[in-house]
Parts: sequence; C-alpha cells; structure tokens
Amino acid sequence: MDIEVRIRGLMMDPATSMPIIVLKDVSSEAVMPIWVGIFEANAIALEIEKTGTLRPMTHDLARNLIRYLNAEIERAVITELKDDTFYAVLWLRQDGEPVAVDVRPSDAIALALRADCPIYVADTVMEAAKLNTSGPPEGPTAEQLRGWLEGLNDEDLGRYKM
Repeated sequence: MDIEVRIRGLMMDPATSMPIIVLKDVSSEAVMPIWVGIFEANAIALEIEKTGTLRPMTHDLARNLIRYLNAEIERAVITELKDDTFYAVLWLRQDGEPVAVDVRPSDAIALALRADCPIYVADTVMEAAKLNTSGPPEGPTAEQLRGWLEGLNDEDLGRYKM
C-alpha cells in the first residue's frame, strides 16, 4: 500500500551540509527524510518557490518531452529502500496505457511537482525510513534525527533555506 506524502520542507542538514527533502504523510505526523544532491535540491526548490528561469531546466525539459510524446505524469512513488538508497518509479499514461519509468526519487519528486501530481511512498519504505533514517553514516543517530525532524515547525524550516 502506498502512502501519499507532501514535501514538508527542503533544508540543509546542519550536521553534514547536505540537502534533505522532508516528506510528510498527509494522514499522520510521520515524516521521512531523503538526502539529495545540491542540483536536485535546487530543481525542487525552484519549483516549490515557483521561480522561473530564462531557459528550461533539465526537469522542465523532461516534463516537456513527456507532454510532446502525448503522455502525462500521473504519480511518483518511492518504492524501495535498499542499502541506504531510495528507489522510485514515475507512473505515466500514454495512449491510455500505464507506463512505469525507473527514476531517482529526487527526479520523481521534481517532475511530480512540475506536473502537479501526487507523490507516494510505499508503506514498507516509510516504515523502514522512520526506523532507519538513512543518511550519511556520520552525524546524529537515527533516533536523534527522527526526533529533530518530527519537532520541526515552519520557523525552523525557514532557517535552512537552499
């Protein structure tokens, strides 16, 4: 079963200075962090803030190619957590047929935002990530990080802008 999530925040990990996307279950207080690269975080931040660019960025190009191929993005699903790596599938519909495309979670999120479609996390992934908040090996323990993420408020999220 998949759990619908929304982006709760996009911030820099204060311990490692790596970008984190914080996903929140829409029907509970559960949160799940995903560490991403700076370029992927920037692509997501641009769309969250609805900041236009002079030329299409890579995710804009991908969205446009999907549209030009008479397909539409239906949803993004983070499907697996294996060896501290998240996996995702972008679900498209082309000519009435579903098409699953293997993508990095950060790319799936960036494209889902651009297509204004839902983002889901497999329940097994949410449960595993809540218990084992996979991130860089150094830094706070999973329990400390989970407590920190669950205690974030809007003011805290504003302190770690991209």
